[in-house]
Amino acid sequence: MSSHAPRIEFAVGAFLLLALASLLVLALASTNGKLGWFGGNAYEITARFTNLGPLRANAPVKIGGVNVGRVSAITLDPVKLDSVVTLAIDARYDDLPADTSAAILTSGLLGESYVGLQPGGDPEPLREGDQIFLTQSSVDLIQMVGKYMFSGGGDNGGDPAAPSSEATDVPAYLQEADPVPPTE
Repeated sequence: MSSHAPRIEFAVGAFLLLALASLLVLALASTNGKLGWFGGNAYEITARFTNLGPLRANAPVKIGGVNVGRVSAITLDPVKLDSVVTLAIDARYDDLPADTSAAILTSGLLGESYVGLQPGGDPEPLREGDQIFLTQSSVDLIQMVGKYMFSGGGDNGGDPAAPSSEATDVPAYLQEADPVPPTE
């Protein structure tokens, strides 16, 4: 047995401990220091959206690009059939106005989705369990491009005076002779 064996074993052991410590630091950094019950005083508020797009749980909630919380849950309201998004807002930001608006946005063209908040001017703040009523759903970029491409852009090249073939595809109950709404 060599006299260098204990030193090599000590060096390998120290290297392994250093590697485990760096993995722990990496894990804490990727969760913003919030592992389970550690690190988080937050209050929950809800917002309703008709289209979430690619929004997922644990997506960031931002105000002006600054992370102020995360999406804690996404559920479907069985009565209204819209999505209810629960936002866990950091307790440091407990003075958000009650008329704050929420929109589902994306970082860049193909980036991650997040909830962007725009504070209003109401002196009354949002509290635990409150709902944000002013919301803007996600914009589906693929659907918008498809509508533009298959609608022919602005001019379809047809005669504007000629009757449209689409009118015959519309059911009779949707073809109303009098477009003026009834007066009360």
